[in-house]
Amino acid sequence: MATSLPPYVDPLSMEVLFSVDQIAERVQSIGKQISEDYAGQTVVLIGVLKGAAIFLADLARSISVDNTFDFVAVSSYGRARVSSGAVKLIKDIDNPIEGKHVILVEDILDTGLTLSYLRGLMLQHKPASLKIATCLDKPERRLVPIESDYTCFQIPNRFVIGYGMDYAERYRGVADIRIFPETVPGH
Repeated sequence: MATSLPPYVDPLSMEVLFSVDQIAERVQSIGKQISEDYAGQTVVLIGVLKGAAIFLADLARSISVDNTFDFVAVSSYGRARVSSGAVKLIKDIDNPIEGKHVILVEDILDTGLTLSYLRGLMLQHKPASLKIATCLDKPERRLVPIESDYTCFQIPNRFVIGYGMDYAERYRGVADIRIFPETVPGH
């Protein structure tokens, strides 16, 4: 049974929340902080697919200490704007992280359900340390107590797209972060 996509909305019609330059500046700042925190060590960045892929790539390039990366994939949204609350692991990490310094890299921390689930999963692998880096933090949506160690921006409870973040798999390639309209014409 095929599901129809919601109507396409031109991203240029959406309000810019954070520009390309603002994002680049914050990612560089976080990369510098991680480099200082892990001076002389190796860090494993674990990106949460698909949303964090662009953030992880930029972050990895901004970190001056030795770093590698891996990916996990989970599902909690599907094609909805609101998380279902049920987190399902789709892809686990490929390489062992036992005894390594690990940073979970996520596009957005909102309810905390996904990152709480992933933190528990990663801790079972016995890393030397485990921290969290998020591009966006939406604290008013938090359902479980979890915080990010490195955050680019804190945002209000608005649905956003761009810089890897999507709506029904669209808009990930938009270079800046934009506010998706609350109502979509024709939908």
